[in-house]
Amino acid sequence: MLYYAVVFLVIALVAALLGFGGIAGAAAGIAQILFFVFVVLFLISLVAGLFQRGAPRPPV
Repeated sequence: MLYYAVVFLVIALVAALLGFGGIAGAAAGIAQILFFVFVVLFLISLVAGLFQRGAPRPPV
């Protein structure tokens, strides 16, 4: 998902350089949304991993 955020950011930068304001704004908005979704999912997995480590494991 972070890959897609970077792709849309690059598209936004290229569109901004070429003067396509609407496309640049839309691509930048999508990149921003994807980046924040990525950060939230990362934090959730980080917290879940911390809780999972603390639980005792059954003997094998």
